[in-house]
Amino acid sequence: MARASQQMTRGAYAFWVMVFFVFVFGVVAALYYATRKVDYVWRWYRVPQYFLYKEKAEVRSEILGRVQDIVRNGDNVLIRVQGDGQTAQYTVPAKDVRVDTGDTVYPGDVLGVFVRWKVGILMQGLWLTLKVSLISILLGIVIGLIAGLARISSNPALKWSAVTYVEIIRGSPLLVQIFIWYFVLGTVINTLLAKNGMAQLPPIWYGVASLAFFCGAYVAEIVRAGIQSIHRGQMEAARSLGMSYSQAMRHVILPQALRRILPPLAGQFISLIKDSSLLGIIAIRELTKATREVVTTSLQPFELWFMCALLYLVLTFGLSMFVQYLERRTAVS
Repeated sequence: MARASQQMTRGAYAFWVMVFFVFVFGVVAALYYATRKVDYVWRWYRVPQYFLYKEKAEVRSEILGRVQDIVRNGDNVLIRVQGDGQTAQYTVPAKDVRVDTGDTVYPGDVLGVFVRWKVGILMQGLWLTLKVSLISILLGIVIGLIAGLARISSNPALKWSAVTYVEIIRGSPLLVQIFIWYFVLGTVINTLLAKNGMAQLPPIWYGVASLAFFCGAYVAEIVRAGIQSIHRGQMEAARSLGMSYSQAMRHVILPQALRRILPPLAGQFISLIKDSSLLGIIAIRELTKATREVVTTSLQPFELWFMCALLYLVLTFGLSMFVQYLERRTAVS
C-alpha cells in the first residue's frame, strides 16, 4: 500500500512537471505566433555587435615631418617621423602601413590602420548597472544596519532620527528621490566643491547615493524585524553571562537574526537592481538607457528589449543563487 502511494506521488509529480513545460511551451508558441502577425523582421544576428565588436582604428601623425625610417619588429613596424626639432614614433601592424620611407606627413595623416576589439554599448550598460547596484547594496547594508539598530535603541534621539529617515524614504517615490539627489543636493554640493577649487562629483555618485539611502530604509526595517523576532531571553542570557549590550548583539542576536533576514534582504537587493534602471533619467548610461539608445539607432525594439530583460534576469537570478548559498552556509554553521 505504501509502495503504491509512493508510485502515485511520483506519477502526480511527473504529471505536474509535464503541465509546467506544456504551459511554458504554450506561452512561447503564443508569443511567436503573435510576432508572426506583426510586420516585423527579426534580426538576432545583429545583437552580438552591441556586446563586442571589431573597430578599425587609425594611427595618425601628430607632427609635421618626414618619415625617417620604417623598422619591422615581428608583426608590427616602428615608424619614426622626423619634424622640425621633434621626433615621433608610432607602432603599426606591418600589413596595414599606409606610408613609405621619405614621405612627408602632416598632423592628422593616417600612418597605418589596425583592427581591435571594443566593448559594445550593451556590455557597458550591463557593467555600469552591476557596479552601481553592487556599491548601492553594500552602502545600503551599512546604512540599514545602523538605522535598524538605532530604530530599536532606547535613546530617543537615535530612535526618532531612524524613524524619521525610514518614513521619509519609504513614503516618497524613488524617482523623486533621484531628482532631489541630482538636481537639488547635487547642485549644492558641486557648487560648493567648485567654489573651493575641488573637482565636481559626476552624476553616477548621486545615483548611487539615492539608491543606497532608498535601499537602506528598507534594510533598516528588515534588520529591526529580524532582531525583534529573536526571543528576549537570548539577550537576557547573554547579559547574565557578563556580555555588554554590544557584545551580546554582535555575538548572539545578530548571527541568529541574519538567518531570518536573508530571504527578505535578497528580495530587496533584487528590487534594487531593477530600480537602477531609473538612473537613466539623470544621464547615467546603465543597461536600460543603453538599450533605449541602441533601439533608437537600430530600430530593433523586439530583440533588444528581450535581450535587456534577459540580462536583468541573469543579474537577479545570480544574486538569488548567491543568497541561497549564504542561507545554506549560515544554516550549517
